[in-house]
Amino acid sequence: MMPRTSGITGALGDKPQRFRRSDRLRKRYEFKQAQLSGRRIHTPHFLIVVLPTAQRNTRLGITVTKKVGTAAKRNRIKRVVREVFRRNRELFPASHDFVFIAKRGATEIDYGSLLNELQRASRKLEAGEAR
Repeated sequence: MMPRTSGITGALGDKPQRFRRSDRLRKRYEFKQAQLSGRRIHTPHFLIVVLPTAQRNTRLGITVTKKVGTAAKRNRIKRVVREVFRRNRELFPASHDFVFIAKRGATEIDYGSLLNELQRASRKLEAGEAR
């Protein structure tokens, strides 16, 4: 039996990969503020809203409406987005809030295709092409 460690780390044991409460957008006004003032990046399966903040950490919010699918499908989408965020923090600039709004075709997305979408979207963000 291996000893239990306090932090969850990646395959190489580099940085902790937890998804803490401080990494989440939780209040309605936080989502609204991002959606009203943030920049929008369109991907095939998501509308990503990005808002620079004064906080040090990057936070994630996920919106999946009933139009997208059943509760099980909506929950799966949220799990995949959280997992990509948790394991690939380097794709997300520091001190920003991100709101992922799922589009109708998002029910078929998997980890790899979402990661590819985010890599393309991060290039748009860096280039300042976001609308």
